[in-house]
Amino acid sequence: MGKGRLEAFSDGVIAILITIMVLELKVPHEANLAALRPLIPIFLSYVLSFIYLGIYWNNHHHLLQAVRQVNGNVLWANLHLLFWLSLVPFVTGWTGENHFAALPVAFYGIVLLCAAIAYYILCQVLIAHHGKDSALATAIGKDFKGKISVVIYAFGIGLSFVNSWLAFLLYVLVAIMWLIPDRRIEKGLSS
Repeated sequence: MGKGRLEAFSDGVIAILITIMVLELKVPHEANLAALRPLIPIFLSYVLSFIYLGIYWNNHHHLLQAVRQVNGNVLWANLHLLFWLSLVPFVTGWTGENHFAALPVAFYGIVLLCAAIAYYILCQVLIAHHGKDSALATAIGKDFKGKISVVIYAFGIGLSFVNSWLAFLLYVLVAIMWLIPDRRIEKGLSS
């Protein structure tokens, strides 16, 4: 089956998630800078989550550009990824509202970890469908960034109970790693 509906559905879900997050930002009732101070943790968690959803949207787009078609397994693997991404607004709000307390930061990391695992599964299902010699399989390669991301998330989850701000900074580090454009798929398709 074609991949167009899968792309459109995924794009729509991610757009809705970003919309939900921005609607959760509450406007202060006072017109001074002091009224913004309590919103700083909420805004910081929103910014990081927006970046993460943007990274997933961008990489998902590139991933699907490297394939010709999808099957039922791909649809389920994609839905699995979207499930974990759909929890991002919840953990974003919980983390920000509680000023980066240990448990919400740990759950934020768990959602990021599960989304990363779900993305890996989606890649593997796509590779299985298109073959180990496909352009996608060649482009993904050993997926060092994906594997190191999982390790950093796991470390951040544990660290959140020692220092939740350092754990959150690890999540920022992973986002920065993925903000640097991953050209593997583009290179694989152009060669």
